[in-house]
Amino acid sequence: MSQPPYPPAAYPEKVGTYPALCHSSGGYFYDDVLEYRVWCHPERGAPDLYEGDDYFHAFATHAEALAFAQGQPGSEAPLILVRQQEYIDEPQPDTFIRRTGERITEWLPEWLENSRRQPGSIEAFLAQQAT
Repeated sequence: MSQPPYPPAAYPEKVGTYPALCHSSGGYFYDDVLEYRVWCHPERGAPDLYEGDDYFHAFATHAEALAFAQGQPGSEAPLILVRQQEYIDEPQPDTFIRRTGERITEWLPEWLENSRRQPGSIEAFLAQQAT
């Protein structure tokens, strides 16, 4: 079975310049794919480049990241760094709050499907949750 197509980085010239520390998951919607990351773990067999610390390699496409991950011992499957301008905060189960302002977070690739923010998508999501 072939891999689903994932969008390339919106700004390929900036790939690799985003901070390592960011949010992890959440938000339900994204505005831009920033980069694909493959985290490497020396304790699992990745080359030890930073005195035992974990690190990542950044790529502009999922295909590049996946190829690297499959050939690199001690690496994780690719994650996606996304930018959110508006998103849904869920501070506790079934409590949804609309948030605005830039947030950068790592996602699993499969979360991209049908989650690109469009006009009215957050309103529709909140209305659906209210029923």
